[in-house]
Amino acid sequence: MMRIDIISAVPELLKGPLDHSIVGRARKSGKAEIVVHDLRTYSTDKHGKVDDYPFGGGAGLVMTPQPVFDCIGSLRQVRKYQEVIFPTPDAPILDQQTVNKLSLHENIIILCGHYKGIDQRIRDELVTMEISIGDYVLSGGELPAMVLVDSMVRLLPGVLGDAESALDDSFQDGLLSPPVYTRPASFRGLGVPEILTSGNHERIRVWREEKALERTREVRPDLYGNFINKK
Repeated sequence: MMRIDIISAVPELLKGPLDHSIVGRARKSGKAEIVVHDLRTYSTDKHGKVDDYPFGGGAGLVMTPQPVFDCIGSLRQVRKYQEVIFPTPDAPILDQQTVNKLSLHENIIILCGHYKGIDQRIRDELVTMEISIGDYVLSGGELPAMVLVDSMVRLLPGVLGDAESALDDSFQDGLLSPPVYTRPASFRGLGVPEILTSGNHERIRVWREEKALERTREVRPDLYGNFINKK
């Protein structure tokens, strides 16, 4: 079982996504334990304040170190964590290979930033890994945290109904997935490629490989170039 501790100053943002779909089922079945911690309960400020103005001036507020150090310190007294992850735009982009490795860990902390960012001392002393989900800025780290949680949890043994489903996902082999079809074979005059109904599994496999290469070349030429160079 994987345990994920999520630290957030706005924990209400995480309630819905954690209770439904694949992540919700994984929690109910005991495949994953996900605990959300309200950072404000660790603040020594009487109002539960977790932010302050940045030194040197500038717009926005910065998350202060005291609540974060106390929260993570408290969690580390109970168990050993392989990673303390901070989602932030100024970090390497999250990819499938990273998710695959993270899904093998037992205990992970995800620290959700908010406001203008977090005090650099938190990043220097506590954070062991930083990830970005894209070259854009969000209001906080809760949405990236959910992206990371979902991507990891679905890889845990027994979470998906079909154990091989995740192996066919885009990026697992360095390519995008080929197109997929389901019943009916004819819908409003639109058909299914004949090869997919042929029953010839070898021809279907080759067709899917060709289509994956074709789509990757058109949509993500960077991935296509990396794939070809590795062959």
